Amino acid sequence: MSACGDDGGKATGATSPNPNTTNNDTTSSGTEGDTSTGGPDQTTSTTLTTAPPEPTTTGTGGDSTTTDGSFITPPDGGGGTKECDQWTQDCPEGQKCMPYSGDGDNAWESLKCTPVMENAGQVGDPCTVEGSGVSGIDNCDEGNMCWDVVDGVGVCVALCIGSPDAPDCAAPMTSCLISNDGVLTLCLPFCDPLLQDCPGDDLCIPNPQNPDAFLCVLDASGEEGQEYDACEYINACDKGFTCANPEVALECDTMAIGCCIAFCDVTEAGICTGQNAECLAWYEEGQAPPGFENVGFCGIPQ
Repeated sequence: MSACGDDGGKATGATSPNPNTTNNDTTSSGTEGDTSTGGPDQTTSTTLTTAPPEPTTTGTGGDSTTTDGSFITPPDGGGGTKECDQWTQDCPEGQKCMPYSGDGDNAWESLKCTPVMENAGQVGDPCTVEGSGVSGIDNCDEGNMCWDVVDGVGVCVALCIGSPDAPDCAAPMTSCLISNDGVLTLCLPFCDPLLQDCPGDDLCIPNPQNPDAFLCVLDASGEEGQEYDACEYINACDKGFTCANPEVALECDTMAIGCCIAFCDVTEAGICTGQNAECLAWYEEGQAPPGFENVGFCGIPQ
């Protein structure tokens, strides 16, 4: 997928989806031993990695916007330097443990202690970064990170609390997303995949660490991401689609790591356009969280 932007996001340690599984299979994700039972087999079957693309510019003339964006991608095999622990925030007083890119590939793979600025921002406050969105230096408080950075300005979001084996979020209506081989741990807001009710251009996609949660994540699809496009990263599809096992649709390239598949409402007949496709329930019968009983995806019945 070209939206990756660099080799760091290509993730040489990626695990291909199981071609023999589609709907409602148990898929390991997040911390080792976690499972997810919702939806089609996703493109990642181990810990996710989040990697931003190279900053891109959109618009024409003087009306342009530089986005320091962010991808959710398969694992890249790790190898980063971890000078501190973001779960325990074990840095010296006046500093915080932050993810950053230490190898120049524009992807978070390392952890280091960085200064906590005066009048540091809290969750939801606007924030700025020093250098790029992957520098690890921002003006958010300890336990927070500047996210969704555009033209050097973003919003403070909380890092997860607890531990890798028992991740949690202090803020209500958020869920912990663990990626980049555990380097990036973010509490992102819940959303509805049928409404795609995230702010701005953010996508509503499943959280691999929590089968009951859909999260708002940055759109990294670029010019790609339409239905049946190949994808490598779970946020590399347009709004209303998810990157899933290509075996679920005849129009997908079965040699690709993943394929953009549409969400659908199981109560609406004839909503899927693919050959032999039907709107299949995301959750097994009786397993859907309240309010998500109608969530489905367009795929071939198995």
